[in-house]
Amino acid sequence: MKKIISIGTGLFLLSTLVFADNHTHTTAALEHANAAVVNGTDGQTPLLLEQTKAALKHTLAASKEAKSVPKTHLDAAVKELHEANELGNMGHIGSATIHAEAALKHIETGNRYIDYNKNSQKH
Repeated sequence: MKKIISIGTGLFLLSTLVFADNHTHTTAALEHANAAVVNGTDGQTPLLLEQTKAALKHTLAASKEAKSVPKTHLDAAVKELHEANELGNMGHIGSATIHAEAALKHIETGNRYIDYNKNSQKH
């Protein structure tokens, strides 16, 4: 019985760490994606590219650990960030900004589900 309780406790702690790590990456991705949108709106292509690359790095890291609905949104954000980078590199700042905005919305949604799952495990 003690062994089952120990295993259960270990799994709970591990899942808490996974959610915490995902939350850290999605928080950083949100900050960078938001900065990319601001930079794109201001017409700052180099800064938009820098921020979308940073957002992409954190979104990919979060997506590797995510499951279900959060993973779907984070994967969609990855596609949008790739598109924003590609368009930004071609000088299409307006279109790149639109894709950065779409990525931001997907990251926000994925993050809300991660928060919900993290909070529901506390109860």
